[in-house]
Amino acid sequence: MNRKLRAITPIILSVALLLTACGNSQEARSIGKKGLTKENVVASVSKEAAKPDSITIMVDGTLVTQENGRDEFEKRWEDLTGIDLVIIQPEHDVYYEEVSKAFEEGNLPDVVLLSSTYYTTYAAQEMLADISPYYNGSELQSRIDEAGKSSLIEGLEINGKLYGISPTRGNGCVTYIKKAWLDNVGLDVPTNYDEYMEVLKAFTEGDPDGDGIDGNTYGVSAAGIINNEAPYINYLPEFYQDAYPSFYEKEDGTWADGFMDDAMKAALVRLRDAYSKGYMDKDIVENGTGDCRDKFYANEYGIFTYWAGTWAKTLSGKLKDAGVDGELVTMPPIKETGTYLERVAPVWCITSACDNPSGVYKYFLETMNDGGEIEELWTYSPISDSYAKNHIDHLLATVALTNDPGADSITEDQANALKIFNDNSKMADLPYSTDAYSLYYEELMGLKKELIKKVVVDGADIEASYAEFEAANGAYMSQAIVDSLNAE
Repeated sequence: MNRKLRAITPIILSVALLLTACGNSQEARSIGKKGLTKENVVASVSKEAAKPDSITIMVDGTLVTQENGRDEFEKRWEDLTGIDLVIIQPEHDVYYEEVSKAFEEGNLPDVVLLSSTYYTTYAAQEMLADISPYYNGSELQSRIDEAGKSSLIEGLEINGKLYGISPTRGNGCVTYIKKAWLDNVGLDVPTNYDEYMEVLKAFTEGDPDGDGIDGNTYGVSAAGIINNEAPYINYLPEFYQDAYPSFYEKEDGTWADGFMDDAMKAALVRLRDAYSKGYMDKDIVENGTGDCRDKFYANEYGIFTYWAGTWAKTLSGKLKDAGVDGELVTMPPIKETGTYLERVAPVWCITSACDNPSGVYKYFLETMNDGGEIEELWTYSPISDSYAKNHIDHLLATVALTNDPGADSITEDQANALKIFNDNSKMADLPYSTDAYSLYYEELMGLKKELIKKVVVDGADIEASYAEFEAANGAYMSQAIVDSLNAE
């Protein structure tokens, strides 16, 4: 049974949630006078949502940065809303270190952008406001329902409660291959793993870049062998195939840890084999996404699995800027993989420290997908005339812009990459946080990454490495989380 409850919340529970989540006695008194009806609950939230004087947000580098026009964004948002916006924007690479520090110290903003792992963790710790009473029956819910995107919000529910909003779908990664490299080695786009390995071999041992030198390139790079958040395997899907190194919900509704499955060990064999043959970037463990992009533009390797949609245009353009042939082929998932995985999009959450959650919901979260001026501001850089992307990718918006000024900027490559992904993808599971999950998850992921590095990079024996993992309580922590998920 899927534990993300979909039923309409009973009226009395809606009232209880409202009283506890909003912390606003004026709202409570208003509802009490009118009687307990769903219509009164929704109407009261809307009517009594006091407009905030200011809102403090914490966001990563997916929002336009200081050097790229954040001041202009902030001023325009304030002009449109009449609310002072205070932006806390740590460096992108250390964003979650700063988020963790803020939650540990209790120095919380009104709103914070969280990845799926942090979202479930802080929701379980009751450090995020339940916004269900504000969302249910709201204008935003109507817009999302009309757009046929209600499942994107339902996927964020944890035990029937909603703790945040994603203004876009999660998207995911597709595999891009340099067409000139394929042509130079005389190979076609791979359709299965054997063909994929044949291309990696040719890209590593042959002369795919056409510089007259064999063996001075390699096949593939990625930002880590395993990603830091769900869906974890999105940068190297061809090697993982049916393996998943974290928790997933099986067809019978029970949860399991894919890291303990035989499929994971088979994936480690494939990864170790490719790394030992030099087909894979030797610095893969230390790479960030920026490192991978720079090496791709420098023509060091030929296959890069990265985000669908807008990035198809960006990668091609940057290659051309670097004097490299920019034509890329978007590869459908190989036979053994079957589908690409769509991540749960980062979630905008109101924290428990916010003293006016109903107002922040109405004037901040709801306006982000208004389909009009404010959403457009979140979508395009305020200082660019070329419709450069801001926080929301117009190709992925939960609510499409009514009049999208950048509609004509979509290239054929972008549209094709997004279509291949949308036609061949499925949503990754979102495990909700339990006490055991909160207690063990971070340490457990550390042990998993250590095992993966030992096997793939150091060439360690897989069974011996799993024995060390078990000795370090990895198996115990894994089972404790599985048991807690299945007990809910």
